[in-house]
Amino acid sequence: MAASSRWTDPDGVRMPAGEVHAWERGTNQTVCGLALSRSGLERFSHVSWADVQPETGRHADEVGRVCPRCAAGMGRRRDERPWRRTDPRP
Repeated sequence: MAASSRWTDPDGVRMPAGEVHAWERGTNQTVCGLALSRSGLERFSHVSWADVQPETGRHADEVGRVCPRCAAGMGRRRDERPWRRTDPRP
């Protein structure tokens, strides 16, 4: 997990904020190919990718944008919808 900025939760733990990218330990770049040092991204090895998803994540309070290329690389399909169609009839 890498992000463009950070915030500190009430327990004093660093959490990702801003634009988040998927990052795997042992590499110097994100899943979408951004170099961590050149793009100024901070590493958050204690936070998982699932925890920063705005729909379901518990650490997504300050996340502004999830990189769509990283999301695709981590398994999200482009045609998935965050909503569900319901029948309008009672």
